[in-house]
Amino acid sequence: MNRKIKKEVLALLADNDLNHAREELAKFDEQGLVNPLFSGLYRPEEMLRWHTVTIFGEVLNRLANKNMEAARIVMRRYLWSLNDESGGIGWGAPEAMAEAMYHHDGLCDEYLHMLISYMRPDGPLEHQDGNYLELPELQRGLLWGVSRLAEKRAELLLEKDVVPDLLPYLNSQDATVRGLAAKGLGLLGGIDFEKKLEPLLQDERSVRLYRDGEISVVTVSKIAADALRQCRVLQPA
Repeated sequence: MNRKIKKEVLALLADNDLNHAREELAKFDEQGLVNPLFSGLYRPEEMLRWHTVTIFGEVLNRLANKNMEAARIVMRRYLWSLNDESGGIGWGAPEAMAEAMYHHDGLCDEYLHMLISYMRPDGPLEHQDGNYLELPELQRGLLWGVSRLAEKRAELLLEKDVVPDLLPYLNSQDATVRGLAAKGLGLLGGIDFEKKLEPLLQDERSVRLYRDGEISVVTVSKIAADALRQCRVLQPA
């Protein structure tokens, strides 16, 4: 990796102005951004990491439109990073995968089932192959990704029957996991799980939520209340 390019890319990602970073990074060749962006996913600075997720999704969308196989290679790198055999932990991989699938239909068609598999343990039947992520820190990224996709691809997620996968996370010991599970359920809508959201209305733990270049601090109770309202709006007439 060219160190000068990496340094320039990371400096742009650290900029609080996401639009400026987006405009400047659009001048780079997509393939040349891949390795610097992977570096960004592992950085300790919160906003830099999130900007990396956003930009990586947009870059991968453009790359897939030009060279689908090159984009698949990146998606497989995400998957490998979450594999125990990789020797790594896969920080940022679920979020980055989801952001790419948010933007690109073809990548979503091919890889959504893999993202969902990270919510599912192995089952007794041959077809029940899960890749359940146990670390709460990775679960946060996974549920952020599912919620992000639910903004645009709720119908597809419902077809994949993800609601039963999300419900157990409402009981997580991690407040961010609880909040993101509630957010995802609200975006998907439905009446079957309203009563399971209601206990979170008393949960005053604060969580940090990222969306489109901004981080907001909200309570789990606020997320749950918003989710309940969305569920009722989305109920069939």
